[in-house]
Amino acid sequence: MRMLVVDAFTDRPFAGNPAGVCLLPDAGDPGWMQRVATEMRHSETAFVRPDDADGGADFELRWFTPVMEVALCGHATMASAHALYETDAVPSGRPIRFRTLRSGVLTVTRDETGRLSMDFPACPAKPADVPDGLADALDAPVGGVARNAQNDLVVDVASEDVVRGLVPDTRALAEIDARGVIVTAAADPGRDHDFVSRFFAPRVLPGDAEDPVTGSAHCALAPHWAARLGRDTLTGYQASARGGHVHVTLRGDRVILSGTAITILDGDLSV
Repeated sequence: MRMLVVDAFTDRPFAGNPAGVCLLPDAGDPGWMQRVATEMRHSETAFVRPDDADGGADFELRWFTPVMEVALCGHATMASAHALYETDAVPSGRPIRFRTLRSGVLTVTRDETGRLSMDFPACPAKPADVPDGLADALDAPVGGVARNAQNDLVVDVASEDVVRGLVPDTRALAEIDARGVIVTAAADPGRDHDFVSRFFAPRVLPGDAEDPVTGSAHCALAPHWAARLGRDTLTGYQASARGGHVHVTLRGDRVILSGTAITILDGDLSV
């Protein structure tokens, strides 16, 4: 079956967030999908197949990290839509509707410039107590914390420089009760973005536990910064080593996440 590697939220190779995309002819065994994702070693590998359920969708979509299946993944959804458009499985001007197990139907469109826009559920965070050990694990002062329904923490710090300079203790961070830790600050003056972030998830991601560019995190960051900046359309920059821009538009309880993607590898999976 066809397997692609796509860099999402970027217009150049080896930036943004890479995702594996496996184009399945029919339903796959979840245990096999997990083994493929473990082999691929990307933060997420997506599995796409034509949808045969009566759910108002075109394709079924599932996402796996190297260690577990997840409920929502932005960059691998973008990568999947890019793969379907690029392989001519879907005509360029037609929306793609993905049926997911736990996040409903997600719709992706592509405009004439190649920009992909994804309609995702907003996941706002509510103010929470600062967990014990969080500031020490980040090695940075914490200005405030909020927690959302995905059990992600949105952590405010003083400046963009603080976000960019973080070298967290991932073992200590794994002791914090959270799926992931989103560290964020307002952009420095003169930047081409409105806010900056990084995302650490030591409980679900191996290695340094940092996800390069995280669409699902921006489902929390969009309402967080829209309320603070007084605008519903914003640009976020995720300041990992690879880096990537995520354009967000808050529409009630939905967030439109937009960006571009590029194919890095296109081949056949042999097992």
